[in-house]
Amino acid sequence: MKIKGNFIDIGLRSIYPASLVVNAGRVESVVKDTEHYDSFIMPGLIDSHIHIESSMCSPGAFAVAAVSRGTTSVVSDPHEIANVLGVEGVEFMIEDSRKVPLKFFFGAPSCVPATSFETSGASIGTDDIKYLMAKPEIKFLSEVMNFPGVVNGSNEVMDKIKIANKVGKPVDGHAPGLKGVSLNKYISAGISTDHECGTIEEAEEKIAMGMKIQIREGSAARNFDSLKELVKRYPEKVMLCSDDLHPEMLLRGHINLLVARLVSEGFDVFDTLKSCTVNPASHYGLNTGLLKPGMPADFIVVDDPAKMNVLETYIDGKKVFDRGEVLFDYSGASPVNNFNCSKVGRDEIEIIASSDQMRVIRAFDGQLYTAEEIASVVVGSEIKPDNQNDLLKLVVKDRYRDAPPTTAFIKGFGLKSGAFASSIAHDSHNIISIGTDDDDIVNAINEIVDLKGGLSFVRGEERISLQLPIGGIMSDRPVVDIAGRYEYISERIRANGGRMEAPFMSLSFMSLLVIPELKLSDKGLFRLSSFDYVPLFI
Repeated sequence: MKIKGNFIDIGLRSIYPASLVVNAGRVESVVKDTEHYDSFIMPGLIDSHIHIESSMCSPGAFAVAAVSRGTTSVVSDPHEIANVLGVEGVEFMIEDSRKVPLKFFFGAPSCVPATSFETSGASIGTDDIKYLMAKPEIKFLSEVMNFPGVVNGSNEVMDKIKIANKVGKPVDGHAPGLKGVSLNKYISAGISTDHECGTIEEAEEKIAMGMKIQIREGSAARNFDSLKELVKRYPEKVMLCSDDLHPEMLLRGHINLLVARLVSEGFDVFDTLKSCTVNPASHYGLNTGLLKPGMPADFIVVDDPAKMNVLETYIDGKKVFDRGEVLFDYSGASPVNNFNCSKVGRDEIEIIASSDQMRVIRAFDGQLYTAEEIASVVVGSEIKPDNQNDLLKLVVKDRYRDAPPTTAFIKGFGLKSGAFASSIAHDSHNIISIGTDDDDIVNAINEIVDLKGGLSFVRGEERISLQLPIGGIMSDRPVVDIAGRYEYISERIRANGGRMEAPFMSLSFMSLLVIPELKLSDKGLFRLSSFDYVPLFI
């Protein structure tokens, strides 16, 4: 088979007309010619760090959408499903990925649960890590979010890292804001990447100490504009990733959008493509990423590197996408789940002030970080949401067993009426809800209980939802169906005053304790800087 076009030769840093000759799924040769072509041939794109679960799609459903965007491989951390189902969840992801041609390279989740300050559906210990690391599908130890455990020499955390080091598989990092001596300790343990940099100065310190930086542009966390200069300054040290990509964003595009932005802004096309082909393949030891004789024929044909409209996608020499048509079928998944709680009552989320000052979580659009604010309240009074001042109630309910919900207050979401809830709540995926009215909050939570996982919006008699039957966080329906329902519910939230661009994605991180500063778990209000619970009232 011969594919003709303008060949982008990353190794030679040259673009020339050529025929890419493919035989038995591999590149046989690249033959230069003198013809004129309107299209370009380049290696298939690799997302260097993604949680497939955040697309709300099973691996197979994700693949159907991703190949149309020029993605041929993903480096996937399955710790979301692992927090729900443990090793069984990881094995589900591997098995489902075998149904489609997209190449999934999975990690062994290192922090399940992420901390002991929340309730998860499962745990993954050192014996589980040994078991997973022996699998050929497992290419790395997933992001080590418990950076205090590394810095302080936690035996369990260090043992997991040692297992990965012993078998020669890389260890992914997660160290927001870590610097100086603590950062040096973290990297010295053998941790080689980070996707949590908020500033270029933070990234450069980590690069100077030997780390690779993954430039992230997802649905809730977007650091692309802050970090893109790294592609010019350190082209060998950066990779592109999406981390968490909700379904409506996947429909719009994937890594191809980041490539187009960089190239159209004047970034070197070869350095840009290296960040999502050669660099991740080299770092994780993947047999893909380069188009040269003997390599798997994983490549794409696009109209223009500055636009990145994908015309054709090939994986192992087989065309899987052709000008708008996906050329393989996905048969669907057998749902697995872990959902055991009963409904909540209104009285369980009522809050009476025990002092005249109350901690409030301050959220920001497009950021995983939060801040801590102090609000004045009246001692002995019931604290209710105040939508005029954007003071909303935040509730987290353990979904793995019957336990009372925890309640706090939050600013930044802007909702004026109603409530929304989700069983996508990083990292343990309990039920989380924000609302302006206790009845709506309770009804939104109970809708999720009835569905055994999903998303909901409630405003009086109005109740709309999306069921996610796989672990309460995914569906095997086509991404266009998931995205359509997701967008409709999100629009209802925005129509009722919600100001977050991706309200469910932002909500899902309000329980992620390993991102600064103040978050809410099913066990209580948690402050990262002190790495402990803090009382709601001061």
